[in-house]
Amino acid sequence: MIGKIRRKLTQAEPRWIVTIQDLVCPICDRVIPDEQKDAHHLIPKSKGGKSTAYLHRICHRQIHALFNETELARRLNTAQSLKEHPDMQKFIAWVQTKSDDFYQRTSKSLRIK
Repeated sequence: MIGKIRRKLTQAEPRWIVTIQDLVCPICDRVIPDEQKDAHHLIPKSKGGKSTAYLHRICHRQIHALFNETELARRLNTAQSLKEHPDMQKFIAWVQTKSDDFYQRTSKSLRIK
């Protein structure tokens, strides 16, 4: 599924335009390398969402490990609201100490939903 979204977004971008500015993750504020770029639906598609934002793959996976689709649709549907959540703040503080191309598998949260 992620592949289809990424392919759709990259096809919409003209290939001949050279981007001067690097893409920055709205969650961790680090530059996103091309191989770590994931498109995230701010409101899940299953809940009617259409708009997407590019995130680091590790940030994207962490969001889905911590929150279910209902939480994302109702109260965590912006980058700012995600950044303000206490669980994400711990993650952001940790991941900001890593290099831009850092990736580690993410485990599902054990918290009760």
